[in-house]
Amino acid sequence: MQIERLLQQQGFGTRKACRSLVRRGRFAVAGQVIDDPFRDIDPAGLVFTVDGQDWPYRDKAVILLHKPAGYECSTRPRHHPGVHTLLPPQFLARNVQCIGRLDADTTGLLLLTDDGPLIHALSSPKRKVPKVYRVTLRHPLEEAQRQVLLAGVVLNDDPEPACAVAAELVDPHTLMLTLTEGRYHQVKRMLAAVGNRVEALCRVAVGGLALPADLPPGTWRWLDAADLERLWSKT
Repeated sequence: MQIERLLQQQGFGTRKACRSLVRRGRFAVAGQVIDDPFRDIDPAGLVFTVDGQDWPYRDKAVILLHKPAGYECSTRPRHHPGVHTLLPPQFLARNVQCIGRLDADTTGLLLLTDDGPLIHALSSPKRKVPKVYRVTLRHPLEEAQRQVLLAGVVLNDDPEPACAVAAELVDPHTLMLTLTEGRYHQVKRMLAAVGNRVEALCRVAVGGLALPADLPPGTWRWLDAADLERLWSKT
């Protein structure tokens, strides 16, 4: 693949801009500057640098962001900054999109990709991909309320009950709630329906993939093949 085409595919700008980038000596492989934008290069396993920053070649970008509060999962945010402002601009250029949205005040594991089939597969209600949330509650959760969450509550926009797959109390004010649906404000509305209130909400797992303990809020990392295998392990 020609270097200028490779850089364009990876989100570094138009073909013309990528050509200029290379000719100005900003592109290197293994420490060696390459200034010919038309040189063919094998992208398999390639790690290149632009302005001294390492970039692994990815035919499809799949990343995990530890979303902090105060960010919207939209490329056109209305009230808060978008999560894309936490990422290098190359991802926005590649049209990387959120796989399912988290509310502005919800934190935790957010997957983003430019892989359309992956977005569809993980978002499809038929797949029933489990998502685990750590819910901080205003009031202690009673056992009767927990049982109602498991049995299902009817929300005002859908006659079909919304059921939790699992609801485990960590302490009276902390609930680990597992859902396989993605209805609007579902966790908050389910807890409100049983007479409680969500004070804080964090998504800690999707499928078999957990939020890494060493990934600070506002930072991201690539997903590798092992991560994707874990992701699908509980679907």
